[in-house]
Amino acid sequence: MSVSFNLTIFALYQYTKITDTMKLLLISNSTNPGEGYLEYPMPYIQDFLGEKAMNALFIPYAAVTFSFDEYEEKVNARFNEIGHHVTGIHRFINPVEAVEHADAIVVGGGNTWQLVDMLWEKGLMKAIRKRVKTGTPYIGWSAGSNIACPTLKTTNDMPITEPIKFKTLKLVPFQINPHYLDHHPANHGGETREMRINEFIEVNREVYVVGLREGSLLLREGDELSLLGNRPARLFKYGQEPKELTTEDDLSFLLA
Repeated sequence: MSVSFNLTIFALYQYTKITDTMKLLLISNSTNPGEGYLEYPMPYIQDFLGEKAMNALFIPYAAVTFSFDEYEEKVNARFNEIGHHVTGIHRFINPVEAVEHADAIVVGGGNTWQLVDMLWEKGLMKAIRKRVKTGTPYIGWSAGSNIACPTLKTTNDMPITEPIKFKTLKLVPFQINPHYLDHHPANHGGETREMRINEFIEVNREVYVVGLREGSLLLREGDELSLLGNRPARLFKYGQEPKELTTEDDLSFLLA
């Protein structure tokens, strides 16, 4: 048996060992109409984190029109209800060290461009990726789900700032479009969400895009991926008709 073959087998073993430990809960939106903040995803978050009290590291960098302290307080009000707690990363002198010692990582929604800009500026993108790939649970909603993908290019947000890179965490190999909408308002002459995603896959032909409707979540446990919530997701791929995915479908093929 050749040395190169042995190295290939070892690399595959290491990859499998890493991906088997990954735990992600990727949420489309924080709040459904008529509900409280983080109300609908909280039972899923509780199941995901378990019963043992956990102090998760919260990343509030996507907040633009309110403070990081306010964001931390708002999230804590919900997490405390299920016996967990979050501490904002902005409270740490060394944010990279905070990531390296985190029991879980929670990334809130807001403006994806600002979030990505600050993560690169503070040297956190690689630190978070490394930590999550070795088993640290990751929860994100909206922008926090978007950055779990290879790039921020399928965000809906206005580019209010310019990050040094568009690359993000690549915790999943496909793209997510949070808050995916089918609706095209009357007398609206602009593009639909589907048209914008079709532009993306025209240029990025090998990439799947999951249109994650509000009220929906994706759960990754190792090499298994499933859809949670009460609404289907819409799957886009160049050269293929869009497909509706339900909670009955096995989405693990998207991780290949």
